[in-house]
Amino acid sequence: MKLSAAMRALVERERLGFVASVNDDGTPNVSPKGTFVVLDDERLAFLDVRSPMTSANLAARPAVEVNFVDPILRKGLRCRGRARVLASGTAECEQIVQAQPLLARPAERYRALVIIEVKSTAPLISPAYDDGASEDEVSAGWKARWRARLES
Repeated sequence: MKLSAAMRALVERERLGFVASVNDDGTPNVSPKGTFVVLDDERLAFLDVRSPMTSANLAARPAVEVNFVDPILRKGLRCRGRARVLASGTAECEQIVQAQPLLARPAERYRALVIIEVKSTAPLISPAYDDGASEDEVSAGWKARWRARLES
């Protein structure tokens, strides 16, 4: 599955993805990850800085879904795929991490690099658009809400 330029731009702009994995007992595990990067047209990656459960789940059961959402536009992207967990300190892991300026850090500062091969994507669109609102209208409402929140 190729990531379009718009999809790549969303991931690169937001960087925060909500990763869904499956625990040993079959229950869901959702965890936000703020280190996402686009490796190429078909792969995303994030660092396991403090996510031992997510990495363990993905190592055992590599099916994964990640959601990225622009909180102002209330639109986003759902990516489904297969994860591969590379332990920090391994040659392949270090090569990828050092090639990505947004990831580059000493191996002792993270546990693993998780690479996601994207198999399918779908848009995420808020019901705020259901009545015909434009992006400008939706974003103006959310900007006002955030401004009020920051001022309180």
